[in-house]
Amino acid sequence: MELIQQTPDLSAYLASDEAIDHEHPRVRETAGLLAKEAEDSYAYARLAFEFVRDTIPHSQDSGDPRVTWRASDVLEQRTGICYAKAHALAALLRAEDIPTALCYQRFDVVHGLVAVRLDGAWHRQDPRGNKPGVNARFSLRGERLAFTPDRAAGEADYPELYAAPHPAVLDALKTATDRRHLWETLPAAL
Repeated sequence: MELIQQTPDLSAYLASDEAIDHEHPRVRETAGLLAKEAEDSYAYARLAFEFVRDTIPHSQDSGDPRVTWRASDVLEQRTGICYAKAHALAALLRAEDIPTALCYQRFDVVHGLVAVRLDGAWHRQDPRGNKPGVNARFSLRGERLAFTPDRAAGEADYPELYAAPHPAVLDALKTATDRRHLWETLPAAL
């Protein structure tokens, strides 16, 4: 699948916004701690991915009713669904000047992940969090995502690389009163 940038300007994939608030002190502090352990951009990106995947439980898996959407809140509250975790990873990567896009897949609802630009190409990564049957890994050599769409069942990968969260995703997150309510309002398509 060919990934399609929404804008040719790579600086858009480094920008801070209300959801990917990489200038927030919590994001900067976390990025700084991770950067101390990394010898290069690849190592930092892998560490940031593993940090979000492994230390921030997916709220559906953990049963946490809170809904987070802003990267700094995800890092502070240590909870979020796929979209929120993607926002947190994007913020950590952008904080270290690694272009990062948001991208999506369609199953029964839309699933969120990121694409990181390293070695001159985009590479999709899924920080959703592993559990039995889900084994996402950081990789620049072939995708190791949490889920693979079943095209025969109407599932799909969206090829667009978004510089900011898709409005339907952000609206669902921001208006949800709790995770149960969010599950009723998740977008089924973009």
